[in-house]
Formats: sequence, C-alpha cells, structure tokens
Amino acid sequence: MRAYLLLLLLAAGTTYLATPIARRVAERAGAMTAVRDRDVHSVPTPRLGGLAMLAGVVVAFAAASGMPFLDNLFLDNRAPWAVLGAAAIVSLLGVADDVWGLDPLTKLAGQVLAAGLMAWQGVQLYSLPWGGGLIVGSAGLFLAVTVLAVVVGINAVNFVDGLDGLAAGVVGIGGAAFFIYSYLFTRTVNEENYANLGSLTVAVLVGVCLGFLPHNAHPARIFMGDSGSMLIGLLLAASAVSVTGQVDPAVIGQISGAQVAPVFLPVLLPIAVLLLPLTDLVWAVVRRVLAGQSPFAADKLHLHHRLLSLGHTHGRAVLVLWLWTAVVAFGAISLAFVPLELALPGWGAALVIAGLVTLGPARRRARTHGPVLLRQRGGGAPPETAPGTEAASDRVRRPSRPRPPAEPQRSTGAQPQGRSAPTGGPPPRV
Repeated sequence: MRAYLLLLLLAAGTTYLATPIARRVAERAGAMTAVRDRDVHSVPTPRLGGLAMLAGVVVAFAAASGMPFLDNLFLDNRAPWAVLGAAAIVSLLGVADDVWGLDPLTKLAGQVLAAGLMAWQGVQLYSLPWGGGLIVGSAGLFLAVTVLAVVVGINAVNFVDGLDGLAAGVVGIGGAAFFIYSYLFTRTVNEENYANLGSLTVAVLVGVCLGFLPHNAHPARIFMGDSGSMLIGLLLAASAVSVTGQVDPAVIGQISGAQVAPVFLPVLLPIAVLLLPLTDLVWAVVRRVLAGQSPFAADKLHLHHRLLSLGHTHGRAVLVLWLWTAVVAFGAISLAFVPLELALPGWGAALVIAGLVTLGPARRRARTHGPVLLRQRGGGAPPETAPGTEAASDRVRRPSRPRPPAEPQRSTGAQPQGRSAPTGGPPPRV
C-alpha cells in the first residue's frame, strides 16, 4: 500500500509542477480553446494539460520499475511498458488534435492502434466471469473485445470533459474506488504478493488527476484537452482489463454466495465508474443519429449542460457529477466487502440524497415562481398585503379637483386665429 501511495504522490507532484510548463507550450503553439456557443468558458484557454499528465505517468512508471515491491512486474514482462507506450500514443495524438485538429476517423485509428498495442503485449481480456462460470473464447475474439472496451472507455471520458475540473474529478474519484477494490481483491486471490499492474496503473491515474485539478478547477487556467482526456480514459480502461485478467477459473468454482461479487466486479465496476460518461456517450450518439447528424457532431445537450439549465452554477454542476460518481462507484464496491443488509440500504440512501441535490434548483424555482405563474393564469388567490397597503389593482382612483374656469380673453381688435378675412365665406381648413 505504501508503494502505491508513494507513486500516487509522485505522479501528482510531477503533474502539478509540469502543468505551468504545458500551459506556456500551449500558448506558444496556439493550442487555445476559443469561446464557442456550446462552451461555458468566457475567455480563450490553453488546452495541452495532457502533456503534464503524461509526464506524471512516465515519471511514476519509471520509479515503479526500480521499486523492490513492484520490480517483478517489469522483469520479463512487457505489459507495463505497453501501457506506457499506449498512453504516449493517445496523448501525442491528442496533442496533434489540440494544435492542428484531426478528423474523427484519424483519432479513432490512433485509439485502435494504442489499444491494440496493449492487447498484443498481454494487457487483454482472456475470459469474462458470467453466470457462475467463465466465458472463454478464442484469442482473436478477446483481443477484439479488449480493443473495443479500451476505445469505448477513451471516448466516454472524452465526452464528459465539458466543465472545469469535471473529467479529472470524475476519473479521479472513480479511480480511487477502483484502486480500493483492486488492492483488496488482489489480497484475496494472492496473499503472498499484492503487486499487480491494475493497482499500479490506477494509482498513477489518481495521482495525475489530483495533480492537474488545482490548475483545472473553475475558473480553469488550462484544459487537459484531448491529450489528457484520452490519456486518463486509456489508463482507466487498462487498469480494468488488467484486474479482470487476474480472475482464475479455479476460483470461480470454489466460491459462492456473497463472495461471488468481488469476482464479477472487475467487469461491473468500470461500468459503474464510467456510468455517467457512458450514459452521456450513448445518449449523445442516439440523439444525433436520430436527428440525422454525425455521432461526432457537437451540441449543448450533454449532462453538464442539462445541469446548468436546471439552475446549477458551474462549480455546483461539477460537484453534483462528482457526487454521483462517488455514490455509484463506492456503492458498487461496498457490495463486495460489506454485508448486503448494510450495503444496500446505505447505497439507497446515498442515491436519494444525490437525487435531491441534483433537483434542488428546480425545486426552489418551483416554490419561487409557481405562485407567480398561477396568479398570471388567474388560478390563484391574490397575494396578501401588509396592513395599511393595498395592491395596485385594488386601488380606487380619487376624483381630481375641478379646475377653475378659464378667464375670458379680452378683445384686442385682432382677428381670432383660424378665421379668414370677412369675405362671407367659411374659414379655411388648417
């Protein structure tokens, strides 16, 4: 545990110190996010924060390779270096997109390349726990499933990166829950050696998110850009794939009852962690396809935009999505390590609280504006007035005092205005 915490702090410190450098590089390279109609920031902002996050990942992995506790992961095993190489590929791909702009198909090809590199070097699914057993298929089939899972995870995080601090906070909170699960699960299946690639990867992931958040919190001084969102999405997917690969077929047949939950969580927990991003991703694709648009078209109908329309401020909308991530992720792992009679009621109460917090502005708006709208439609009682006052509509206009009669004009010998000379005809029209 101490080794993982040390790597977490090392990744956080490196990312924090490297972020100002990445900001200056972005300003000189012209990698600035302009203010668009669908954006919520008000000034152009640099967007190469992923470079600082990549620096934190590289330093942490290099340090881990020299630790006695973790050095066995790097001996005669190319999987950790494959994760690091794939992280570099997607991050540099994001840099190219942030600076020059890439079409969606080019980015998708780069994501498939990075995911394929990891799967080729051993970071892939070999089986899936299901129905009290394991689904085992051909190596080619599970390689394709691994690539698909990694690409979906990358784009899910990329979709949720729409508010200051949102993506880093959501992935950091979900990663913390996943680290707790992977560490405890590793101790369950292997009591002699707690070191595993999944725990290492997710610890480093949480570290880079924590190191970047002080610079990315509202109002953000720098955005992570695609170079950062694709990086942390890949790391989260890689850790999930690594932990899932630890499931031993012999373990499935020896456990029953509540002990089954930890075995199935490698599959379910990543979905729980990315529930909000995945929901946003799926709904956005369906919405755009039904509207006859490209699935990659931009709009202002993401979850964070809907929270803003409910009346949440920028910072409060981010906190609401953080809250939902924490409730779903930590509630899921509680099912594995807490008795169900305690875990389920606690999780239900947390969900209710999160729902009330989410709908808070709408409820306040209904209490404030509901009576006004009702009165405007003629369906409500008139408002109460304070003693000595009366509503404007109930006031009776007092009759004004009669004006004194005008004094008769004295004749001066001049012809009255509007009359012609005495010719006998009618006066001319004016």
